[in-house]
Amino acid sequence: MKRPKSGARNGLGRRTLLASLGVAAAARAGVARADPKLIRIGYLRSTERRPTISLLDKPAPNDGLAGATLAIDDNNTTGSFMGQRFEVVDVPLGAAADVAAALATLTAKDVRFVLTDLPAPDVLKLSDAARASGAVILNVAAPDDSLRQQDCRANVIHVAPSRAMLADAIAQYLVWKKWTRWLLVSGDHPDDGLLADAYRRSAKRFGARIVAERVNKDTGGSRQTDTGLFELQKQMPLLTQGVPDYDVVVAADENEVFAGYLPYRTWDPRPVAGSAGLKPVTWAPSSQSFGGEQLQSRFTRQFHRSMTELDMQAWTAVRMVGEAASRAGKLDFPTLLAYMKSPAFGVAAYKGKRLSLRDWDLQMRQPIMLSDGRVVVSISPQPGFLHQVTELDTLGIDRPETTCKLQ
Repeated sequence: MKRPKSGARNGLGRRTLLASLGVAAAARAGVARADPKLIRIGYLRSTERRPTISLLDKPAPNDGLAGATLAIDDNNTTGSFMGQRFEVVDVPLGAAADVAAALATLTAKDVRFVLTDLPAPDVLKLSDAARASGAVILNVAAPDDSLRQQDCRANVIHVAPSRAMLADAIAQYLVWKKWTRWLLVSGDHPDDGLLADAYRRSAKRFGARIVAERVNKDTGGSRQTDTGLFELQKQMPLLTQGVPDYDVVVAADENEVFAGYLPYRTWDPRPVAGSAGLKPVTWAPSSQSFGGEQLQSRFTRQFHRSMTELDMQAWTAVRMVGEAASRAGKLDFPTLLAYMKSPAFGVAAYKGKRLSLRDWDLQMRQPIMLSDGRVVVSISPQPGFLHQVTELDTLGIDRPETTCKLQ
């Protein structure tokens, strides 16, 4: 048998190699030409904004949406390597909007993950409306403990912390400082009463004592522009006068009516915590730990302002979807949702700990920063507050305490 010439063998080898390379190149081109899997994330966004005591706290028109947009960019950075693409569908809503109809417009576009910063009653309406489509609501704003307890729903994930979590974060620090005698000053709005209840619970839970309580009546003219600085210098001392000796004022003022006026105006020289002074927050623009400065720098470059708590909560919610998409193995909605609810799920959020969902009420576990508006003073959970599973579960309603029955 004649052996082929060396040149023939080499020619055949070259042709085979070129053919193989051509097939590989065509395959790569096919992958490049294929449309990536698109995951749309809806955002039902309130356009209503409460007035604030300080002009520096006036929210931007894109508050929340900016955080979600930054997270979409982050998701797409990772998704580009995996054939995934993410998009946010923004639906601004006024006070009289039909939230169920707004949700229907999203689900008609195959949107199944829906962020919302609407108040608790609207979150429940969305939950009811979402049952038919199988969508899941990601609550990025409402702090109501009722949403995590008697009104908890299996299709509502709480990215925003509850009032109980925020109150526990402050209480742990005050107890750690041995400031255990509190003067509780609350507003007369219903939300203020719920926050005051959370502080009463926290005081009892961690061994503090509320020595006295005061209520500030909202007469509609308590903001600085109406009353003037000198009038405030009279009002705040009178509100805090004539009480037993205490270590700290704890303010419960969700509507920003009076708490911002308490520091430096109390009858006795005492620190202020809660709704003013030392505040429990999910994000502080001054955070430098755990890569926080890098996140804030990226945000500032893109939006020319500081990142707010609502921005951070919306960012976290969108990143949860992106993290599930990169790790779940499949991109269908049931698989992604099941992975997000599983013990394997976790998302990094520049807070030093992995954030995950509590399976008993679908509340996101997370550290809470304590900020004075300039620097991060501390981060709760505090040292010494131990838990058999995770120290993050020392903040808020723990499994043995819950009344939630997800359905």
